[in-house]
Amino acid sequence: MKFTAQLLIAVLICFPHVFAADKSSSLTIRQVEDVQWGYLNPLRGDKSPGAAELWGDRTKDVATGMLVRFKPGFSSPAHIHNVTYRGLVIEGLLHNDDPKAAKVWMPPSSFWTQPAGDNHITAAAGDKNLIFLEIDRGPYLVKPSNAQFDSRETAINVHASNLVWLSGNELTFIDNDKVEIAMLWGGTNYGEVGGALVKFPAGFNGKIDVEATEFRAVVIKGGVVRTDSGQLHNLSAGSYFGSTGQFEHKVTSVKEVLIYFRTDGVYRIY
Repeated sequence: MKFTAQLLIAVLICFPHVFAADKSSSLTIRQVEDVQWGYLNPLRGDKSPGAAELWGDRTKDVATGMLVRFKPGFSSPAHIHNVTYRGLVIEGLLHNDDPKAAKVWMPPSSFWTQPAGDNHITAAAGDKNLIFLEIDRGPYLVKPSNAQFDSRETAINVHASNLVWLSGNELTFIDNDKVEIAMLWGGTNYGEVGGALVKFPAGFNGKIDVEATEFRAVVIKGGVVRTDSGQLHNLSAGSYFGSTGQFEHKVTSVKEVLIYFRTDGVYRIY
């Protein structure tokens, strides 16, 4: 793969110390049980989906990652957003499309993007419905359909069965041939923000070495145990850990785990 060779060269030439200890690094961990829930659209009260921020602040002009939960049978009125968002299904079944489109239900680990200004509805069909949603800037607003505009972006809906997975033996930055990765969006060079879904096998016991201004990880399926200075953190689906600078994340899993990575740097899994 061409981009992996470029990625490794950039690390070796520009950052020969990339995975060394760094006193300027920092770590954030947020377990799903501890998040604070509010309403995604406060104007609709309890008719709105619930929302809980993992990082950022959806009411301000900053990048934000949040959990959103929908009641069974939820279906929104047609509406638009002022900013583009990306979503990943954690639990349940979600539909997101033009108001006149037939329902195409997306199961867990499905990925989609919703362009700013594009008229659409969102619906949920599972007994429990939970997604991860992120924006690159805020505030995140809901507006009526008559406010729609053309952002020159195109919506993307990727059913879980259509994700393209690359195995560790195809990638220079993964030293475990049982780890797989699906690139979702953005760049892969140092300094370019991008997102990927990483699949860790059952029984994984290894490390994620990171060099990045921004590294964010959200558990999408399963759960991992993260070790930090002898302290154990059990992170189930919907939990978050992130770091800045050079950082080593030690993780173990009992069952297969899917974790969403968002970063502007590089990482190595082994």
